[in-house]
Amino acid sequence: MPQAELKCDRRSLRSQLALRTALAEQLNAGDDLSRVTVAALTDRAGLTRRTFYSHYKDIPDFVEQVEAGLLDEIRARVRAISATTLPEVYRGIENLSPAPGATELLEYLAVNRELVGALLGPGGDPAFIKKLMDMAKEEISGRMRSGIFPLALGAFFDYYLTYVVAAETGVIQRWFERGLVESPATMARVMTVIAFARPGDLYGMPIDINVPEYGMKLMNLQFDPEAFATPAEEEN
Repeated sequence: MPQAELKCDRRSLRSQLALRTALAEQLNAGDDLSRVTVAALTDRAGLTRRTFYSHYKDIPDFVEQVEAGLLDEIRARVRAISATTLPEVYRGIENLSPAPGATELLEYLAVNRELVGALLGPGGDPAFIKKLMDMAKEEISGRMRSGIFPLALGAFFDYYLTYVVAAETGVIQRWFERGLVESPATMARVMTVIAFARPGDLYGMPIDINVPEYGMKLMNLQFDPEAFATPAEEEN
């Protein structure tokens, strides 16, 4: 690449980074997304409006591109987590280790804490949170279907998947609200364990539920015990 083009490219990247930083600062200062303007962003970033319009059509286009870039980076890390099997997660819990890839995801969020926190916060973008959850559901649904009891698929599985993703997203939001007090490694271990915790476990009153049978009854479906028999039960 010619030196002039290289300088131009570096200047462009610096400008875009400055605008991203300005967006995070404005949201974290108490403004909500609906009050963000080109004038306010460029003034805060120390740039001209012409520079802004050389990269983006308007504020919605700017926000969409910023969020798309974040989602691409987060998707790659969620995909690494989704490649993990349950036995691997169980072995990790026994050794007080987080699910593989979880620490790397949280480290990325922590590095980008100003922007991510601003978008997840009260003045942020609810649409970004939904995009984040939809992306996570898309990435992990395949792995979660692997080896699942056949009758657990359908509406019951969809609600379960939604519950899992919403819970994990809520924990991350709470982590940001607390100022990322816990390190990414610690938080990754916490999130790995609480994904399997039942309310009764915290009070010394665990409950064992035949989830397939109970779930099918809740969905008004006929329960077939043979469909949920383990290999040992089938041999007997």
